[in-house]
Amino acid sequence: MPGAGAFPLDSQLCFSLYAASIAINRTYKPMLDAMGITYPQYLVLTVLGEEDGMTIGAIADRLCLESSTVTPPVKRLEQAGLVERRRSKLDERQVHAWLTDAGRALLVESNCLGETLMQRSRMTLEQFQGLNQQINTLRSALDDSLDDRKAARPHVG
Repeated sequence: MPGAGAFPLDSQLCFSLYAASIAINRTYKPMLDAMGITYPQYLVLTVLGEEDGMTIGAIADRLCLESSTVTPPVKRLEQAGLVERRRSKLDERQVHAWLTDAGRALLVESNCLGETLMQRSRMTLEQFQGLNQQINTLRSALDDSLDDRKAARPHVG
């Protein structure tokens, strides 16, 4: 019997979060297009706004991505004059990224993204922040669970 025991798609949290993410990206896209950047580039700018001069690896860790996924948007941001990359003087393998003045200005301009999202969500600031906190708590618990499973595996070798 098809669908026996399966939860309807809209009852599955994974799908709700996935569909919400797509809706957020659709909301952001026209504004990001007007700024001349992509969503991954916006995330990199935001991370550098939190801590300028991070290594590519640290940016990747902060975004829960691989370094190889972060390098292309950082290079495009550099080509656009929004970020400057510099090799570490202590370790040539490490590349740090720094916001330029134009990158800082664009980061300030990008504040409209969060404002627009909250306005269109029809939520109060408290509801919006509460939802974000719940999602972060869920993500953290899932990450911790994965870390526990990795630690529990017997080491072979």
